[in-house]
Amino acid sequence: MTLYLLVFAVCMLVIGSVLAVLMLSRTPRYLTRPEDLLALFTKALDNNVSETEWNTIIGYPIRHDEFLEGVRRRALRVMDEHGRHGRAQRGGQLLDSEGQEELKAMRDHLNARTELRKAALNNKTSR
Repeated sequence: MTLYLLVFAVCMLVIGSVLAVLMLSRTPRYLTRPEDLLALFTKALDNNVSETEWNTIIGYPIRHDEFLEGVRRRALRVMDEHGRHGRAQRGGQLLDSEGQEELKAMRDHLNARTELRKAALNNKTSR
């Protein structure tokens, strides 16, 4: 009977520990950074991105930064209007020429904004 109670207590301890860990842990969150979007746009302009990778990053809402969410929505609109669905897997371009021009302008704008924010942060920390 003692062995039974010992095994029961150990099992309850293990199950209770697992439940406590599950209840106290948070759901992992993916935070899209400007660098992630810049890298994706560069890969798309170089024809090195798959449609799946594009949809994975652009299809995930960005809730922590309103500006990045606007950029994501514009990129989604560019894909809807100028995307060549299915051609990227066959070695073609993800976007037509007009879509690539819009994406290049978005990338340049995002890059300039990111550099300005970094410069502003460096000025604040150097004071």
